[in-house]
Order: sequence, then C-alpha cells, then structure tokens
Amino acid sequence: MTAPAPAPALEPVSRRRRYGVATTLTYLSLVVASLVVLAPLAALFLTSLKTSQEVSDGGALSLPHDWLNFSNYATAFTDGHMLQAFGNTAFILLFSVTGTVLIGSMTAYAIDRFEFRFKKLVMALFLVATLVPGVTTQVATFQVVNSFGLFDSRWAPVLLYMGTDIVSIYIFLQFIRGIPTSLDEAARLDGANAFTIYRKIIFPMLKPAIATVVIIKGITTYNDFYIPFLYMPSEDKGTISTALFRFKGPFGAHWEDISAGAVLVILPTLIIFLFLQRYIYNGFSQGATK
Repeated sequence: MTAPAPAPALEPVSRRRRYGVATTLTYLSLVVASLVVLAPLAALFLTSLKTSQEVSDGGALSLPHDWLNFSNYATAFTDGHMLQAFGNTAFILLFSVTGTVLIGSMTAYAIDRFEFRFKKLVMALFLVATLVPGVTTQVATFQVVNSFGLFDSRWAPVLLYMGTDIVSIYIFLQFIRGIPTSLDEAARLDGANAFTIYRKIIFPMLKPAIATVVIIKGITTYNDFYIPFLYMPSEDKGTISTALFRFKGPFGAHWEDISAGAVLVILPTLIIFLFLQRYIYNGFSQGATK
C-alpha cells in the first residue's frame, strides 16, 4: 500500500493572501495619491475653459459648455503681459541658475579638497543657515538690497537666489566626495593649480549634480512669487508668477483668466520635467550613495 499524500501546507496560501492584500493597498494608495494631485489640475483646466457666469454658477469640477473656449487664454496672455513676464523670468533664471551652479560647485570643492581654519565652523554655519526661516531675515535683506541700489531691478532676485541656496552646496559636496583625490594629485604633478583642477577635472565630472541643481533651482525660481513681488513692484518687471496677480482686483478675481494663465505657466515646467525627469532621479540616487 502506498502512503497517503501529505496535506498541502497552509503557509504558502496565507503568504499569497498577505501578498495580495499588500498589493491591493499599494495600488489603492497610489490611486488616492494620483487623485489628490490630479484633481486640482483638472479643476484648473476646466475653469480655464469656462465663462465668468459658468464659474460663478457651477462647481470647480463642473464641465464647461464650450470645450473650445480659448478666449481666457488670449486674455491672460495679452492683459497679463505674459510674453514680457516670460522674458523677465528667463533673464532671472539664466543668471541665478548659472551663478548657483558656479558658486555652489566652487564652494563644495573648496570645502572638500582644502583644509583651513574653522572649517567645521563653516559647515555648522551652513547647516544653521538652512534651519533659519527666510522670512525672519527679510527686513535686513531688504535694507541690504536697497543700499546696493538694486531695488526694483531684475538683479535683486538674481542676487538673492544665488546667495541663499545652501542645498546646492550639499548636493555638489556629496558628488565631489565620490571623486578620487588621486586625480587631483596626478594633475598637480603635471603642474595644474587648484582652479585648473576644478575647471578640467572636477566640474566636468559633476554633470549629474549640475542637472539636479539646475532642475531644482530652476523650478523653485520659476514658481517663486514672494521675492519678485517684493523686490520688483514695477509692472514692466513682473515675472510669470506675479503676472497672474494682475487679475486680482478689489472687487474680486477673474478666476477663469487666472486659471488660463496658470495653465500657461504650468506647461513649460511640465514639458521640461517630462524630458529631464531621469536626470533628477539619477542625480538624487547617485548623490545618496556617494
């Protein structure tokens, strides 16, 4: 007689059930997170296609009567002076991001490669600077900018963006620490000085970090409202963030025009992020492992 077959183990079944529950909860959380992110964007897009009467009578997610109503976009572009605002924003972006990359990479190179007195104190002050809220120092900052004669000029936000980005220094510092010092020593044997080593060896190897800083700093500068609004009050010096404020009046706001302008503002950042998202992900992952 043959021996009876052993009873099937219950552990694999329970394990599959737990795996199924975990998978369901994971997808459910992703769906909820997607709805939380996409619902405001959907309401923004739908509002941009409505008339002022539809905005006042309907809800945020109510459908517009005419899906081809692009008159709000034309109003936002012309009355909001969006073309001039894009030019001012591009000017500020170009100089602030370039200055941040150069200053941040040079500072990180000096901190990592050179030994000097009070080095630990400098690092501690950098850490303290990241913990101090920027609003608490705005009175002193405004007085400094005004004393330089930069108030109501496009150089005021450029100077502030370049001088207040401590995070970029830490990003570059993590990457530079992963570059072997033997490259510096070999270059010094060939007669290269510190600046030559930085320019020909260190800086070209910081491409992932540069891409990360450019994207993070670019998006932050592009979306910032407080500094351009405070330091560039003239209408001809408005950025894309302050240009939307023109549709807010004492008797209410034209939400259909503001929504159309917001869609125009979002499109460039969305397109750039879709093309460059792998650089920022790779930059963060590589910086975390160095």
